[in-house]
Amino acid sequence: MIEVDKKLLSRDIFEKQFVCDLNACKGACCVKGDAGAPLEKEELKQLEKAYPKVKPYMRKEGIEAVEKQGKHTVDSFDGEHVTPLVNNAECAYVYFDENNKALCAIEKAWKEGKTDFRKPISCHLYPIRIQKYRDFEAVNYDRWDICDPACSLGSKLRVPVYKFTQEALIRKYGKEWFAELEKIDEAMKKEKENG
Repeated sequence: MIEVDKKLLSRDIFEKQFVCDLNACKGACCVKGDAGAPLEKEELKQLEKAYPKVKPYMRKEGIEAVEKQGKHTVDSFDGEHVTPLVNNAECAYVYFDENNKALCAIEKAWKEGKTDFRKPISCHLYPIRIQKYRDFEAVNYDRWDICDPACSLGSKLRVPVYKFTQEALIRKYGKEWFAELEKIDEAMKKEKENG
């Protein structure tokens, strides 16, 4: 583990490679799993505010799920705030394009300038997952078999996990914090070269 400003980083975020391949996976991370996308406390208000602007991009089933369960729910397993699901499957905020790719209605509204809430940071950061503890946060690479195509594409393009998630990491922790990661990566590469 590597520490940067009370964040413990897994070496995997530097050593493993990853680039989402939506054509291969069809957005399976928005459809599979046993809970909705984790939401941070401040995101609950952001989602409440953004919902009227997001709703026109949602499917009927997603809107029904939100109206029945709320704009966010609490996961019974770990007590975490999450997005609601449609029939215990896909996230309520998912819509499908003409190629049956799962995409985010929240992000579509953001891209079209309708809201300033891009999407939950947990989605933006994936495959990085952040675990909060009392004195620190653990920043880990989450390996999921549905992302095998992303691992293959990442290896082919030689993009480490932390670089793939650069925009999200800067959104979460800031530019200066991310610059520290780049320094660590350089040092790790030199260490490897020198054996």
